[in-house]
Amino acid sequence: MTSLHSDSPLLRNPQRPRAHRPAAHPASRPGAGVEIRHDATIDTAWVTMQPRPGQALNFSPALLDAFDAAFAHWEANGCKWEDDDGSLLPVHYAVLRSAHPQYFSIGGDLALFNDCITRGDFDALRAYSRRCMDLTYRWACHVAHHATTISLVQGRALGGGFESALSSDYVIAEEQSEFGLPEILFGLFPCSGGMPLLARRIGLARAQRMMTDGRLYKAAELLEMGVIDEVCAQGHGERAVRRFIAEHSRARGARHALQLARQRMQPLDLREMAAVVDDWVDVARGLSTANLRVLDTLTRMQSSEFGQ
Repeated sequence: MTSLHSDSPLLRNPQRPRAHRPAAHPASRPGAGVEIRHDATIDTAWVTMQPRPGQALNFSPALLDAFDAAFAHWEANGCKWEDDDGSLLPVHYAVLRSAHPQYFSIGGDLALFNDCITRGDFDALRAYSRRCMDLTYRWACHVAHHATTISLVQGRALGGGFESALSSDYVIAEEQSEFGLPEILFGLFPCSGGMPLLARRIGLARAQRMMTDGRLYKAAELLEMGVIDEVCAQGHGERAVRRFIAEHSRARGARHALQLARQRMQPLDLREMAAVVDDWVDVARGLSTANLRVLDTLTRMQSSEFGQ
């Protein structure tokens, strides 16, 4: 298995491991946000969000930078893995997961939201939200065009974290995992693709209800609703993904073709997604004092939870 840290200065693939020597690791700066490891035995890229000490596991500008760098390098190779001799290896499966023991992702950077709104810098808020939207679109459309995408959730997936999990073809969650879209609690709503991604799975009316109820859902509940695809025992997530890949790969060509057909029949409309972001910013402009107090409280809770 070889690995790539997204913030490596040269974004170069390390040496591919051989039977007689271990894999080398690329140079990386502290606080790398994304690590990609390639397992040639199952043609799979494991894309892992790395928590940084004392910082919330959210879609901070730094994490978005890390994803941008990793995806740019990957997409330049046609979503194939570059071997040490320059050959390109297939990536038939791409798995999105988190290295944090309790969180997949808590979603948007609430401290950034709070700061932009307080300063009245709604252009910066729009630019940030469009970056989150673009990340969802690239994973759901560009990466999924070449590979079957899987989200492995082993903790809480909140707000944009839930949306990013939904951007995969399949969602596998450990039984302790919880999911929620809490934005309505401070007067906002999910804007990184949550509506069309949920609607693909459970229909528009049920998607809208989920986006406005502000509650946490257990993994088993979402499985029953059809929002996620599999629930496994705690600590068995990677094993479940490997089992899924083994089964899926028996008819990979046909299954992937059907996934592409579903994408064509239920496409993500990038212009509509951008319009939703614009609507979201307009709503943010009009947040009440009570809304802002809730946002400030949640921001401080995020910071406290992650030791900031």
